[in-house]
Amino acid sequence: MTEKITVALAGNPNVGKTSIFNAITGSKQHVGNWPGVTVERKMGKRVHNDLEMEIVDLPGTYSLTAYSLDEIIARDFIIEEKPDIVVQVVDATNLERNLYLTTQLMELGVNLIIALNMTDLSLAKGDRIDADKMQEFLEVPVVSTIGSKGNGIEGLLDEITKEFHRPQETDNVFTYDDAIEKISQDLESVLESDPFFIHYPSRWFSLKLLEGDENIIRKAKESDSYHGIEKILNKVDAELLEAKIADQRYKTIQTMLRQVCNINTCSLSGSDMVDRVVTNKYLGIPVFLSLMWAAFEVTFTFATPFMNMIDIFFGRLAEAVTNVISVPWLASLVGEGMIAGVGSVLIFLPNILLLFFMISLMEDSGYMARAAFIMDKLMSRIGLHGKSFIPLVMGFGCNVPAIMATRTIEDTRDRLITILITPFMSCGARLPVYVLLAGAFFGRDAGVVIFSLYALGILIAVVSAKLMRGTVLRGEDTPFIMELPSYRVPTLKGSAIHMWERGRIYLKKAGTIILIGVVGVWLLASMPAPGSNAVFASDAVYGTTQSVIGVIGQFMEPLVAPLGFDWKIAVALLFGVVAKEIVVGSMGVLYGAGENEDNLSQILAAGAMTPLAGLGLMVFTLLYAPCFACIGVIKRETGSWKWTMFQLLYGTSLAWIFAFIVYQAGSRMGLLV
Repeated sequence: MTEKITVALAGNPNVGKTSIFNAITGSKQHVGNWPGVTVERKMGKRVHNDLEMEIVDLPGTYSLTAYSLDEIIARDFIIEEKPDIVVQVVDATNLERNLYLTTQLMELGVNLIIALNMTDLSLAKGDRIDADKMQEFLEVPVVSTIGSKGNGIEGLLDEITKEFHRPQETDNVFTYDDAIEKISQDLESVLESDPFFIHYPSRWFSLKLLEGDENIIRKAKESDSYHGIEKILNKVDAELLEAKIADQRYKTIQTMLRQVCNINTCSLSGSDMVDRVVTNKYLGIPVFLSLMWAAFEVTFTFATPFMNMIDIFFGRLAEAVTNVISVPWLASLVGEGMIAGVGSVLIFLPNILLLFFMISLMEDSGYMARAAFIMDKLMSRIGLHGKSFIPLVMGFGCNVPAIMATRTIEDTRDRLITILITPFMSCGARLPVYVLLAGAFFGRDAGVVIFSLYALGILIAVVSAKLMRGTVLRGEDTPFIMELPSYRVPTLKGSAIHMWERGRIYLKKAGTIILIGVVGVWLLASMPAPGSNAVFASDAVYGTTQSVIGVIGQFMEPLVAPLGFDWKIAVALLFGVVAKEIVVGSMGVLYGAGENEDNLSQILAAGAMTPLAGLGLMVFTLLYAPCFACIGVIKRETGSWKWTMFQLLYGTSLAWIFAFIVYQAGSRMGLLV
């Protein structure tokens, strides 16, 4: 008979939990060589030796004294849900830091197994770790693993099976000096006498109280016996006790490390040598900018032949379908609406795939964590926390997970500012607009223009952060502490999976939201305006000012006319709030790219829009209101409609002002007209 158990994967950030989760469950969750990749718990299943295991991948946490939201998620799951087994994934190249969490998990009394991960990197450094001795010292199973290659996973599953059936022993190998033990026992007596605390291990709870854990103290205040707890706590110096407890934990860890491993500290590692260049205070930022610029150049240059092939395919498909369907309005719907609209978006799939492949290489290698490190000094000067850089860079992919990644930021003001400025990062959905317009108007300089837009987004974000920090969200800066992971050689498989996952999302959107959007645009473009005697989907109505969409566009046109946009652009931007890709799809429908032998890019370049207006449109698309999904996650993460509306109005106002400056200043100077 198959038994069901829950297995939690816990550990410090960036130790390979998600790699092990993927190896166990066969999932393809994104793996990044930097902290903050996992901000929500993920679940998967695996049957092994008649055990049906529900595997839960928790966000990274350095200790069970939680500060940031993702740390609280991890701790609460272990304490409240009480998984049958907790597998702590430990980075073998950084044992001392990782084992601090081990001491707290042991105090909690969970059924613990240690997965000693990245043992290949540890060996390459020259370290020698005796896993058997470590197991003997800690009195918990220790299994060596290499999560990225799937090594040791079967052994880990075997050990989970054994541990589940093994009688649990509650002996605690970590003890403190007599003074701490005495106070802890006094607190335990109070806790054990109150049924309110029956859900928590009394020793762990008492130590958290002594450490001054704010969440635990808040919980204790809900009990009837808090008066007794407070009397004991008032007799001690909480800060001094917290320091003593941490010090004694580290002393125990160091004692064990001396017995179980030989750490190579003499030779300079490859990571150290590379870091001397990429984190150099003079070279760091130029290296980062050069890498990003190269990524955009490669994206634009190498994708062009594939874009041309897709363009030809959809052009011929639209023509063939239009010729086959005898009903005029249906031929227009399928040819000019569905195929032309969706084709206008799918043409940029090669760019999306190439950009994400290169970003994945930088993430998986460990470089992005260095980028956060070198940007910290610059960011702290403008009121941003160094940790904010990671969600902002993630925003280049998609703003939604990037905003969720702000959960790693402990300070609530820093987190709120980061959430509000993340939509200024050019997500992948904006890339089709850039590629279309830059390709139409700037030829060989298209890559430079796109790179400049990404840089402008960063500039607007940091200036906005400075402004918010000095006005509506004043507060002291908090120090930036982040562990730099070792460099790893990115695997082709890992980068390809990441690239495909992003491409799959793009294709899925093209087949759902974008398809519905372009059909909606076609319908509104085909329906005669009220009071008109014209015929539905006739040439006299379709995409003209006589259609419903024409009336809507003309109503909005005065708002965007100072920016050099016509009513068709106004409508495209309105639909772009649903999903940014629909901006291009809408333009494809409204500018008749399906029935014209030339593609949309050529139609625009032929006079439908000036280069200056095209540049302004790219800037507007960069800054104005994010998509519906992003608006939803801003509301969820801030818990406030006030801040959500603030972001929408602030971003859209900036978009209008910057596009106005680009168009009006450029026109008066005679540039790009």
